Amino acid sequence: MTEPSSTPRPQRAWRALCPHCGAPVEFASAASASAVCSFCRSTLVREGEALRRIGLSAELFDDHSPLQLGVTGRHQGVGFTLVGRLQYRYPEGTWNEWHLLFDAGADAPPRPAWLSEDNGAYVLSFDQPPLAEPPALDGWFAGQRVLVDGRAWSVASVQTASLIAAQGELPRPPKLQGSFTVVDLRNERGEVGTLDDADGTPLQWAIGRSVALAELALQGLKEGSEKTVEGRSFACPSCGAAMAPTLASTQSLTCAQCHAVVDISQGLGADLACYAQANSGVGGLEPQIPLGRTGRLALGAEGPLDWQVVGYQERCDLPARGSDDEQTFWREYLLCHRTAGFAFLVDAEDGWSWVRPLTGVPTVRGEQAMLEGRVFRQRWRYDAKVTWVQGEFYWRVQRDERATVTDYDGPGGAVLSREETGREVVWSLGRTLDAATVQTAFGLSGPAAAALRRDATPLAGKGGGLSQGVVILVVVIVVMLLMSRCGSEDACSDERATFGEASTEYQQCLARQQRSGGFHVGTGGGSFGGFSTGGGGHK
Repeated sequence: MTEPSSTPRPQRAWRALCPHCGAPVEFASAASASAVCSFCRSTLVREGEALRRIGLSAELFDDHSPLQLGVTGRHQGVGFTLVGRLQYRYPEGTWNEWHLLFDAGADAPPRPAWLSEDNGAYVLSFDQPPLAEPPALDGWFAGQRVLVDGRAWSVASVQTASLIAAQGELPRPPKLQGSFTVVDLRNERGEVGTLDDADGTPLQWAIGRSVALAELALQGLKEGSEKTVEGRSFACPSCGAAMAPTLASTQSLTCAQCHAVVDISQGLGADLACYAQANSGVGGLEPQIPLGRTGRLALGAEGPLDWQVVGYQERCDLPARGSDDEQTFWREYLLCHRTAGFAFLVDAEDGWSWVRPLTGVPTVRGEQAMLEGRVFRQRWRYDAKVTWVQGEFYWRVQRDERATVTDYDGPGGAVLSREETGREVVWSLGRTLDAATVQTAFGLSGPAAAALRRDATPLAGKGGGLSQGVVILVVVIVVMLLMSRCGSEDACSDERATFGEASTEYQQCLARQQRSGGFHVGTGGGSFGGFSTGGGGHK
């Protein structure tokens, strides 16, 4: 389905109210440090704690769904209405479960069901009769194979959760006190099973399948997705005029109205300095696709949709101690569409790819995985960690978050990835993507566009305004900066600090390190990344 607008439409907005005039002020993304009020021209700066978190942990994208009470739709020819909602919290975030009632038949009452968030997608499930032989959930772990109700399942996640909010019509009284265990199960038939002990015994047991909101003919959705951010302005203590400190190096400001000199070295100035250090990293490296940018891409069966960049993380693999495997580095952009959910755009050394979470699980035998009639062959298996994070994610991403990753190659450029943390196993499916497609979709040009084209042939840039040498130099700088974030020692740091990165002294030092084996970059893992929520999949 192609959206009608010729210009990609943003899927998310970040707003604060101007403390001077009360007008809404738009921030470019959740990682923006400041914004200017278009009415009174005051500069708003994010509150201090938000500035200090950037680079270390992501904002929580905690209410991305366009659903609301009263929404109507159709599934398999039968109408339904959303009549209630439960919101749950687990250690890494929150999720919603919407109670819906299908229209009553001629001789049957309305049938209840649940429409629940699941790693950025949705699952339509139905409560099942109590199990004749309920299992003991103690000791279950992610990745385990279990037998429930006579069928084989894979344990996708085991979480401790609590109910934090309830509204509307619900099938049973909500319990807002205490916590409970919830276990998500997946199988090769694309089914999702959920077991929880929220009501004690018997265990609650539900089975469902993935659904796309676009397939449900929904009416009455929320118009847009907006997050209110906390902003503050800085006024001259002498005359009250608005001042705009935006540089981390600024220690004092002169008021343009009364010419008073104001010291900001503490408080706001320190917050901005922390933001600049964490937000740009060594050498000022920033995401090649700016956060908040919207591009039109076909990332699945829905066809071309407008996807907005809402989060960004950098990751590296962790070779085993004493191993000769080379270390690799890659970048992942979290993309959001208000009804299609989330996707990941992965920028690795051997090119670009996209992945989206799977509801089911493939059949795995040895180093082969079978999914939807296609055979995928294992390419890499490695441990990985997050080295830098910006923006919003639908789970609480932290720097140094670790996962065990297995990457598979499939026919026609298809890619499959499995990520396992201590509490969850996530499978994701996608395809390789040409760099020119990414460049066109997000309107990139200049050095940003050149850095994207690592998967191009040697002559691809001919006549494009930038030489191949410039492209290679940009890529080398990007890789070296990422290596420093993964703890690699930069033996040329003194030359860089003294003479600058573009100096002859610094480049000669780098050349000496390369000749002496001071560092290396290879393709021992991280070929197309993938993702892990670090938390639970949901009912």
